[in-house]
Amino acid sequence: MTVSQAIGLCPTLLLCEPDPVHYDEQFARLIAALGGVSPVVEPVELGRAFVGTDGLEGLFGAPEEIIAELQLRIADCGLRIGGTNVESAIANPQSAIRVGWGRGKFVSWVAATRARPGQALIVRPGDEGKFLAAQSIAVLPLDPDTYRRLRQLGLRTLGALAALPEDAVVAQFGRPGRRLWRLAAGQIAEPVVGRVAPEPIVAALTFYSPVAGRELLELALDHLIARALKHPRRSGWRVQVIRARAELEQGASWLVEATLKDPSATREHLLWPLKTQLERSPPAGAVERLVVEFTAFVPGTAELQLFARDANAAARASRRRSLHAAAAEIKLRIKRPMLYHIIAVQPWSRLPERRYALIDYEP
Repeated sequence: MTVSQAIGLCPTLLLCEPDPVHYDEQFARLIAALGGVSPVVEPVELGRAFVGTDGLEGLFGAPEEIIAELQLRIADCGLRIGGTNVESAIANPQSAIRVGWGRGKFVSWVAATRARPGQALIVRPGDEGKFLAAQSIAVLPLDPDTYRRLRQLGLRTLGALAALPEDAVVAQFGRPGRRLWRLAAGQIAEPVVGRVAPEPIVAALTFYSPVAGRELLELALDHLIARALKHPRRSGWRVQVIRARAELEQGASWLVEATLKDPSATREHLLWPLKTQLERSPPAGAVERLVVEFTAFVPGTAELQLFARDANAAARASRRRSLHAAAAEIKLRIKRPMLYHIIAVQPWSRLPERRYALIDYEP
């Protein structure tokens, strides 16, 4: 329900502001703890991560021992595990971490969702089809329209979907239908892909008095981005993921993150998504401390990595590379040149058509 509806039902309701920075820090602690067991950890979203266990049998033994080690590391980092007496950063017992073990990410995730709080559910190799057959089709990665169509066809479980011929499902739903059918039948076992977490570039600003105006926060973000771009480790690289977080009055926090479709090394391009996020979801209070982080990077061109020393040079090299790639793709699709240079031929002529000429553009 909405906040206004809740207050209408309970006028004495106490509203607690979210603390996304705290949640993010707790999840980072969890990922670090899991990394102490396996070098292959894939965080998917806040509160969900996959751990690769191939080869761990020689260190820990059977799946039960591997899971016990995972739970021990999680408890050591201060998060609640079932009925342990460890001091927890999460006060709600229903937030106890669930663990699923199985072949592939889909099976293990479904197993985790079916495990009891603080416990683990193990799906042995070869039992994937039997385990998945009784699960609801809602566990599949479905868009609302596909889910509605499956329900209209009378399909409620993965077993009912897997019982249909694969070709019939593909005929109804196309290529995505093939993937859905194979997931339901337990025929897809996607491996866990470990991710190297780069050391972020951080710029922070502490205010002498709390700041609440959006214009002042935009100026502060612009200043912090400029500072971060001057960091020596940023030279030769473009920024792909940028984050902004703030510590607010009364102990609350604010956190936004933006992934750039076109990685950039210019201040204006990096500021724009943060300004958009600031307009959509501004901080719920005055800001005492503001932090900007560059958390993911992509390399520039070879020339950029060798010679570029400033953001403008990086941006120019990136634009040239993108322009050449786009021109080559247009020529390949249309089979003839469609881009031209404008050159001055007789700029002194009184006839406009004689002043300039068009020549084919060759990247």
